[in-house]
Amino acid sequence: MPAVSRPMRSFLFAPGNHARRVEKALTLDADAVILDLEDAVAIAEKAATRASVVAAFDAPRAGLLYVRVNAVDTEFCYGDLVAVARPRLDGIVLPKVESATGLATADWVLAQLERERGLPRGGIDIIPIIETARGLDQLGAILNAGTRVRRIAFGAGDFTLDVNMIWTRAETELAHARATCVTGSRAAGLEAPLDTVWVDLRDGDGLGASAQTALGLGFQGKMCIHPDQIGIVNRVFTPSDEEVAFAERVAAAFAKAESEGSASIQLDGKFIDYPIVFRAQRTLDRIAAIRARGR
Repeated sequence: MPAVSRPMRSFLFAPGNHARRVEKALTLDADAVILDLEDAVAIAEKAATRASVVAAFDAPRAGLLYVRVNAVDTEFCYGDLVAVARPRLDGIVLPKVESATGLATADWVLAQLERERGLPRGGIDIIPIIETARGLDQLGAILNAGTRVRRIAFGAGDFTLDVNMIWTRAETELAHARATCVTGSRAAGLEAPLDTVWVDLRDGDGLGASAQTALGLGFQGKMCIHPDQIGIVNRVFTPSDEEVAFAERVAAAFAKAESEGSASIQLDGKFIDYPIVFRAQRTLDRIAAIRARGR
C-alpha cells in the first residue's frame, strides 16, 4: 500500500461565498479544508465566488487547502479551474466523476494551467468524488486513467439519491459502494480513499460509528461539514495509545526474532508473522505522520 506522507483524516467543507466561515475553517484542526464552489454556492453566485475563494489562498491556515469545483460536465468547471489553479492551492476536489474521459479532461486542463503559470507539473492534487451508480460502475477505468490522482472520495448523499436508496443511520446499504472504493483504490495502487460526510449535525455518536465503520473498511479519513465533526473524525482515524504501544512491541519483538532466524513468534498469546508486522508498521508510520503535524 502506498505510504501516506501526512495525515488525511479530516477534510472540512467551507462554503466559498462565506468569507467568515472560510477564515475560521482555515484555522481549525482539520487536516484539509475544502472551499466549496459546488453545492454550497447558488448558481447565480458561482462565478463571483471564485474571486472570494482565491482571496483566501494567502490567509494563514493550519492544514492543506483544496477547492471543490463544479462537475466537469457543467458550464462552470472550466472557469473554476482557470480561476483557482494558482500557487498555494494544494488540490482540487472534482465531484460526480463518472468516466475516465471526464477525469482526464480535468487533469489535462490543470496540466496546461500549471505549465502556463510556472507551477510544478502535477503539483495540484485531484480528488475525484465517486457519487453516482455510473461512477461506481466505471471506477476501474477512472482509477486507471493515468492521471495525477492519488486518492478518491466516496459521496453517499448524491449516490443514495442517484440509486433511490434510503440513507439510514446504520449505513449498511453503503457497504458495497464503500468496499468497492477501497478495493478499487488498492488494485490501482492508490492511497486509501476518503469517506462520505455525515449529515446529522446533532448526532455525534452516529458520526463516530460511521467513521469507525469507514476505518474498518479501509478508508483513511472522512469528509466533514461542520467544525464540531473534526475532533470526532480525527480521534477515530488516529491510532489509540494502546494500538501504538502494541505495534511498537510487535515491531521490536519481531525484529529480535528475525535477527535470530525466526519469521513467526507469539506475543501476548497472539501469533505474529509478516502480515501482522506490516500492519504494525503501518500503524507506526501513521502515528508518526500525525505527530509530525503536531495536531
